[in-house]
Amino acid sequence: MKIDLRSDTVTRPTPEMLDYMMKAEVGDDVYKEDPSVNKLESYLADLFGMDTALYFPTGSMSNQAAIKLHTQPGEQLICDKWAHVYNYEGGGVSFNSGVSCKLVDGDKGKITAQLVEEAINPPDFYHSPLTSLVCLENTTNKGGGACYDLETIRSIKAVCDKNGLGLHLDGARLYNAIVANNHDPKDFGHMFDSISLCLSKGLGAPMGTVLMGNSDLMKKAIRVRKVLGGGMRQVGYMAAAAYYALHHHVDRLSVDHQRAKDIEKALSEHPLIKAVDHVETNIVIFYLQPHLDEIQFMRDLEEKGIRISNMGNGKMRLVTHLDYTEDQHGFFLETIKAL
Repeated sequence: MKIDLRSDTVTRPTPEMLDYMMKAEVGDDVYKEDPSVNKLESYLADLFGMDTALYFPTGSMSNQAAIKLHTQPGEQLICDKWAHVYNYEGGGVSFNSGVSCKLVDGDKGKITAQLVEEAINPPDFYHSPLTSLVCLENTTNKGGGACYDLETIRSIKAVCDKNGLGLHLDGARLYNAIVANNHDPKDFGHMFDSISLCLSKGLGAPMGTVLMGNSDLMKKAIRVRKVLGGGMRQVGYMAAAAYYALHHHVDRLSVDHQRAKDIEKALSEHPLIKAVDHVETNIVIFYLQPHLDEIQFMRDLEEKGIRISNMGNGKMRLVTHLDYTEDQHGFFLETIKAL
């Protein structure tokens, strides 16, 4: 049995999704003539209560485009020290936008209104970069799938409005947060100036992220996408997969969450495991006892057909997803108990 829990990006289209994709009506999306892409963009903009949306090939490109739309070179954005836009997008903030990051020390990748307010540079102090944007991530990747409380976001939004700052959401796993906390997508659409919604993780589409925002901000989005190399042609086959996922794979995210919590319990009871971070959604982060060799631990699991991620210094990560079946779940739990 092969079990890949390195990430929820390893999923493959279901037979039903493939069938839906192959029947998609397509056109040239660079001309905005792909009906399936237009349908997906319109559906998500309406669902989140935002003015408009644009389909991107990747979440990193969508985030980078949003940063470019919100900022000018020499300015600064505020984000948590664990933020994806800072740690995992190849330095794109500086390369693409000429912007620096003011890192704040949040909790599991989440920041507060007070931390934001303290990080804003005085706008009349020209020796410092002008603060122009705040980036949040929900759920947090390095924070183990932690979810923002809506009241925390509202308070951050109030600080942004008071100081004339944009507010962007990296929603790589936003639907996990929505399902886990029974949120309405419009709860987020009403608070953020822009949202990147990734479709290729828990939802199980092969690729794609949609950037949503208000009309004034988004009118230059297609130009920025072109500059970044994100113009695509008959990409409606992929947009159709995402549309299918949004209508068939949302509710089942709760299954991923429950399985992650089962794993949290099994790991927390094992003497080889020093600690397990509290699980909220589909990411489990745990720590080996100091005397254990993490490389050998990974090898022992791989010999049993199980792959997880090594984050270094005894910190390990696994992610439940669409392709992780109930049979695999049972086998994994038994394997953990037998280690």
